[in-house]
Amino acid sequence: MNGVIIQYFHWYHNGNLWNEFAENVDFLKELGFTAAWLPPAVKCSSGREGRGYDVYDLYDLGEFDQKGGIPTRYGTKQEYLDAVEKAHKAGISVYGDIVLNHRIGGDEEEEITVHQVDAEDRKKIIGDPFKATAVTKFTFPGRGDQYSSFVWNYECFSGIDIIKKEDQELKGIFKIHNSYGPEWTESVSHQFGNYDYLMGADVEYRNPFVVEEMKKWIKWYLETTKVDGMRLDALKHISSDFLKDWIRYIKTELAPDCYVLGEFWKDEAEKITYFSDKMDDLISCFDAPLHYNFFEASKEGRNYDLTQILKGSFLEKKPVFSVSFVENHDTQKLQSLESAVKTWFKPIAYAVILLSQDAYPCVFYPDLFGTEYTDIKDNEEIKISMPKIEILPKLLKARQQFAYGEQHYYFDHPNCIAWRREGDGKSSGCIVVISNGGEGYKGIELGQDHAGLVYVDFLDHIKEEIVINTDGVGVFKVNSCSVSVWIRKDQYNFSY
Repeated sequence: MNGVIIQYFHWYHNGNLWNEFAENVDFLKELGFTAAWLPPAVKCSSGREGRGYDVYDLYDLGEFDQKGGIPTRYGTKQEYLDAVEKAHKAGISVYGDIVLNHRIGGDEEEEITVHQVDAEDRKKIIGDPFKATAVTKFTFPGRGDQYSSFVWNYECFSGIDIIKKEDQELKGIFKIHNSYGPEWTESVSHQFGNYDYLMGADVEYRNPFVVEEMKKWIKWYLETTKVDGMRLDALKHISSDFLKDWIRYIKTELAPDCYVLGEFWKDEAEKITYFSDKMDDLISCFDAPLHYNFFEASKEGRNYDLTQILKGSFLEKKPVFSVSFVENHDTQKLQSLESAVKTWFKPIAYAVILLSQDAYPCVFYPDLFGTEYTDIKDNEEIKISMPKIEILPKLLKARQQFAYGEQHYYFDHPNCIAWRREGDGKSSGCIVVISNGGEGYKGIELGQDHAGLVYVDFLDHIKEEIVINTDGVGVFKVNSCSVSVWIRKDQYNFSY
């Protein structure tokens, strides 16, 4: 089965997402989606405004009256559970988004000892340690002891970004002095010296009580929601020692088949590979380097060498553990990692991730459905339109029906490349040709046993048919800045 994920949300998603997803699962199944990545379902510090990443209470999935109401941005707990159940009935797995790194929106202040660090070098201390107060106690008064009686206090956190000193509010990065020392854990990314701290109250995973609570929570979450896997947020900032132990616990004691996908955001595949190896291949990782290849290719146009499109990707390094994507909620316009792939190139990029051997692709919601949104940047309101990629449903169908078998590359021209999938008995395979310049073609030898066979462009970009000559060679064409997917005419689904 050619698995394919849909990221069923974007940063500016409005409306009841759980109900919307439930209404669309049959449509998604028809297109060939086998899994859906849904956003964090937990209650946020900003209530219904929160996207799920400013985590307040992991046990509140839209059930308790906290932070301004009962539902989350995406709906209630029951609507979430119903959406997962409906996806399962349609044969679609669900991956929940899990934020382990931090908590925001505590309930009570505590007196703590801290020292400030340089944001550009977190090992560099600014001044002497001092006493201050910070909102580091989480008691969850709206939920009480239901599901868990664990109370989070400053011993559960390693750092914080807002404190009070002599009634004056100070902002920065402050290392909390707890029982586990005045230093950050070393088992994190060494970007900025030490990248343990990201935002809010940073969770201290050297605390064994925190570790035990997180094991209790994930057991509750998996049993309650029945999700099939998880996408883990911001892994550069979380102790790899904790992660390895926690994921191994999940896979050995809770759910052996639980799929774990990590966001370890690096533009160098070697660093993702190092992390993957360190995690004993317990998780898959997003292929950020391949995304940046698409981003650069879309900017450079015909000046980009298409033969290098897979160069330096995680797909190239460890294909079994790579999840390929064109864009996501962090890279879309006006977001923190903005690197939006230009619309003209997206059909090409999707052809690469949907029709290549070994790729496990993830499709971004706006590319399938389209969307419009506004945000403020530099004190100016900006309206963004993301049109749906019209050819995407056909590319998904091509993956479902034809993208099988061994792959042969024809990466021999900077502006026109191709690859052939041999097929596997159920399918005769396909030939994909893409161009980022003018019209192009590839002469491909299929063998004399293919002589006389007729091929057509499944995408209908090119209307003429290709007949394989007596030597078993076909000349497969592509339009300017386009993609064509050539299949045997006798396998074409004319009813589509």
